[in-house]
Amino acid sequence: MRILIIEDDDRIAQPLAEYLRRQHHIVDIATDGLEGWEWSQSGLYELILLDLMLPKLDGITLCQRLRAASSNALILMLTARDTTSDKIIGLDAGADDYLVKPFELKELAARIRALARRSPEIRPSILIHGDLQLDPASQQVTYAENILSLTPKEYMILEYFLRHPNQVVTRSAIFDKLWEFDKTSGEGSIKTHITNLRNKLKAAGSSEDLIENVYGIGYRLRNH
Repeated sequence: MRILIIEDDDRIAQPLAEYLRRQHHIVDIATDGLEGWEWSQSGLYELILLDLMLPKLDGITLCQRLRAASSNALILMLTARDTTSDKIIGLDAGADDYLVKPFELKELAARIRALARRSPEIRPSILIHGDLQLDPASQQVTYAENILSLTPKEYMILEYFLRHPNQVVTRSAIFDKLWEFDKTSGEGSIKTHITNLRNKLKAAGSSEDLIENVYGIGYRLRNH
């Protein structure tokens, strides 16, 4: 899923984004209500994690504005307030669910799964490039109907390529996007992951390197 976190406390937003990215979600962070409103206008997000107490534009007002603008994104409100009246206000403003801080990340993941089941229309589209298919919902990757067993990093890299099929992607771009919370790995490890990806694709039936080198720049998916 594409998820927008609107949370002004970096100590909450960053670990939350890290956890969700490990679950293979695509995550952006806005640090105040107005920034969150601007990001939400792209229409890309299927889920918004919305803090109640935000600078510039509070969570309740932002939630009401999103619903008035006919936003179909699921809204999960996050707040330290644990009273019935606050929950009613949040739900009446248009939130789909309500989670009280502090919360366990596993509980958040369960709430997200429950919301997704209630809204099957948010199921993300299968990414296809020739005989290669990646299903973000099941996180299954196949080549010519052969299932590939990928590590989490290999999966993330391949998904990144499939979401940018006509672009040349640099190692630094992959590193900045996917290694944001794991800076100890270094860009050199990306080369190893791509080599492993190529080997697994060939084992599944690819007759050539589907991920090709662009000398001096980076990589791109080979046209099929």
